[in-house]
Amino acid sequence: MTYVPKVDVAVTWFKDYSGDLNPRITVLFPWTDTPIKLDNPATLPAGIVNALAWSPNGEFLAVAHQTTPFVTIYQRSGTTFTKIANPAIPPANIGQGAAWSPNGEFLAVAHDITPFITIYQRAGSTFTKLANPATLPTGAGKDAAWSPNGEFLTVLHAVTPFVTIYQRSGTTFTKLANPATLPTGASWNASWSPNGEFLAVAHQTTPFVTIYQRTGATFTKIANPATLPTGNGYGIDWSPNGEFLTIVHAVTPFITIYQRSSRVTFTKLADPATLPTGGGEEAAWSPNGEFLAVAHQVTPFVTIYQRSGTTFTKLANPTLPVSSVWDADWSPNGEFLAVAVDATPFVTIYQTDKTLPVNGVVRIEKVIREED
Repeated sequence: MTYVPKVDVAVTWFKDYSGDLNPRITVLFPWTDTPIKLDNPATLPAGIVNALAWSPNGEFLAVAHQTTPFVTIYQRSGTTFTKIANPAIPPANIGQGAAWSPNGEFLAVAHDITPFITIYQRAGSTFTKLANPATLPTGAGKDAAWSPNGEFLTVLHAVTPFVTIYQRSGTTFTKLANPATLPTGASWNASWSPNGEFLAVAHQTTPFVTIYQRTGATFTKIANPATLPTGNGYGIDWSPNGEFLTIVHAVTPFITIYQRSSRVTFTKLADPATLPTGGGEEAAWSPNGEFLAVAHQVTPFVTIYQRSGTTFTKLANPTLPVSSVWDADWSPNGEFLAVAVDATPFVTIYQTDKTLPVNGVVRIEKVIREED
C-alpha cells in the first residue's frame, strides 16, 4: 500500500460583491507547540505596534503603529519580510487598527485624528489613498473590519455611535444608517461571521459585547448572551466555521468563549484550565479552527490554545515577546503567527516547525453551507 500524506485544506464558498459564487481552497500548514521565532525584519516599525494584519494571500503584513509614518507594510518572500515604500499619503496620526479587504485590493487603517479612517487601494506593492468617505466616523478610530464579501467596512471608534458601517461600491464608501441599538461604550474591535450574517463588536461598558444580525444593509441587535464577559471587551474573533465566538477583556478570566447554536443563541463554554495571565487585548483563531491565540498584557504576553471539541488546552509558550502584546494574526495558511509588541522590535513573527507534505491528495468529503 502506498502511503499518501495528509494535506489539510480550508474550503470556502462565498459570494463576492458582484454576486458571483467563488471557491477558495487554501492548503493549511500544521501547527505544533514548538513554533520558531523568525529573525526580525531588517527594517523595524518606527514605534509601538497597536495592530497588524496579513493580506489574504499572505504576501503582505501591514503594521499600524504609534510613530510616523503610522503604518508599515512588509512584503514577504519565504521567511524574509522586506519593508516596502511608505504610501505617499500616510495616515494622519497614530495607527490603531489595520484590515485588508477579502480580495486584497484595499487596506483600511484606523487612526486617532480626523479623518479617523484612511483607505488605500493596492496595485502591486503600491498603496494609493482613496478619497475620504463623505461621512466620517465621529471619533478616534480604534479598528476596522471588512465583511467576508468586501461589501461592508466597519470602523470602530471612541465616540458615539461607537460603530460606523460603510457600504462599498467600487471605491466609494457610503455610510449606512446607524443600528437602532448602539454599542454602550467605546468600541475597540469587531469581527464578522464567516457567512457575513453577524457582526460582533467588543466594547467598553456592559454588556461588553454587542452582536448584530445583518439583513441586507440593516443591522439588528440580537439578545445578549445569557452569561456576559466580565469586563471591557478589547478583542473579538469568530472561528472559521462560525461555531465559536471569542471575546478577550480586561478582567479575569480575560477570555470568554461562546458556542453558537440555533443561529442566535450563544452559550458560554467553561473557561480554559489555564487562563491568560493578564488583560486580554486580542483573540485570533487559526485558519483551521484548531488553535486560538490570545494577546495579553502580562508575561508570557501571548497564550496559544489547542481546541479539541469544546476543550481548550494551553500549549507550551513560544519564544516570548519582550513586552505586552496588543494584537495577533495568523497568516491565511496557518504557517505564521505575527504579534504586535509594546517594545522594540515591535513585531514578532513565529513560523510552524513543520512543512507540508511533498505529495498529497485533497479529498473533499462534505461541504457544509450555512444559509445566508
